[in-house]
Amino acid sequence: MGLGGCILLIGAGAILTFATDWKTESVNLDLVGLIMMAVGIIGVATFTSIARRRRAVVPPVAPTVVEEPRSGYER
Repeated sequence: MGLGGCILLIGAGAILTFATDWKTESVNLDLVGLIMMAVGIIGVATFTSIARRRRAVVPPVAPTVVEEPRSGYER
Protein backbone atom coordinates (compact mmCIF):
# COMPACT_ATOMS: atom_id res chain seq x y z
CA MET A 1 0.00 0.00 0.00
CA GLY A 2 1.47 3.32 -1.03
CA LEU A 3 1.13 6.76 0.39
CA GLY A 4 -2.03 7.43 -1.60
CA GLY A 5 -3.74 4.34 -0.18
CA CYS A 6 -2.86 5.38 3.35
CA ILE A 7 -4.26 8.86 2.83
CA LEU A 8 -7.40 7.32 1.32
CA LEU A 9 -7.82 5.14 4.43
CA ILE A 10 -7.49 8.16 6.68
CA GLY A 11 -10.05 10.10 4.65
CA ALA A 12 -12.56 7.26 4.46
CA GLY A 13 -12.18 6.58 8.18
CA ALA A 14 -12.75 10.23 9.00
CA ILE A 15 -15.87 10.29 6.85
CA LEU A 16 -17.24 7.17 8.55
CA THR A 17 -16.47 8.54 12.01
CA PHE A 18 -17.40 12.19 11.77
CA ALA A 19 -19.64 12.72 8.74
CA THR A 20 -22.16 9.87 8.88
CA ASP A 21 -24.95 9.12 11.28
CA TRP A 22 -25.84 5.65 10.04
CA LYS A 23 -26.88 3.23 12.75
CA THR A 24 -26.41 -0.50 12.29
CA GLU A 25 -27.05 -3.25 14.78
CA SER A 26 -24.09 -5.44 13.98
CA VAL A 27 -21.29 -2.95 13.14
CA ASN A 28 -20.18 0.16 14.98
CA LEU A 29 -19.23 2.46 12.09
CA ASP A 30 -17.54 4.97 14.38
CA LEU A 31 -15.15 2.27 15.57
CA VAL A 32 -14.55 1.06 12.01
CA GLY A 33 -13.70 4.62 11.00
CA LEU A 34 -11.29 5.03 13.90
CA ILE A 35 -9.58 1.75 13.04
CA MET A 36 -9.24 2.82 9.40
CA MET A 37 -7.70 6.15 10.44
CA ALA A 38 -5.25 4.41 12.78
CA VAL A 39 -4.17 1.95 10.07
CA GLY A 40 -3.75 4.85 7.63
CA ILE A 41 -1.59 6.82 10.08
CA ILE A 42 0.56 3.77 10.80
CA GLY A 43 0.92 3.22 7.05
CA VAL A 44 1.99 6.84 6.45
CA ALA A 45 4.58 6.59 9.24
CA THR A 46 5.94 3.33 7.88
CA PHE A 47 6.03 4.60 4.30
CA THR A 48 7.88 7.78 5.20
CA SER A 49 10.45 5.94 7.31
CA ILE A 50 11.15 3.49 4.48
CA ALA A 51 11.32 6.31 1.92
CA ARG A 52 13.76 8.22 4.15
CA ARG A 53 16.10 5.20 4.26
CA ARG A 54 16.02 4.82 0.48
CA ARG A 55 17.00 8.45 -0.07
CA ALA A 56 20.31 8.24 1.74
CA VAL A 57 22.72 10.87 0.48
CA VAL A 58 25.83 9.37 -1.07
CA PRO A 59 28.77 11.74 -1.49
CA PRO A 60 29.88 12.14 -5.09
CA VAL A 61 32.98 10.28 -6.15
CA ALA A 62 35.74 12.41 -7.63
CA PRO A 63 36.45 11.47 -11.24
CA THR A 64 39.80 9.89 -11.94
CA VAL A 65 41.93 11.63 -14.52
CA VAL A 66 44.21 9.45 -16.59
CA GLU A 67 46.87 11.19 -18.65
CA GLU A 68 48.09 9.16 -21.58
CA PRO A 69 51.41 9.87 -23.22
CA ARG A 70 51.10 11.43 -26.64
CA SER A 71 52.47 9.53 -29.54
CA GLY A 72 54.26 11.29 -32.33
CA TYR A 73 55.81 14.72 -32.47
CA GLU A 74 54.89 17.42 -30.05
CA ARG A 75 54.68 20.96 -31.27
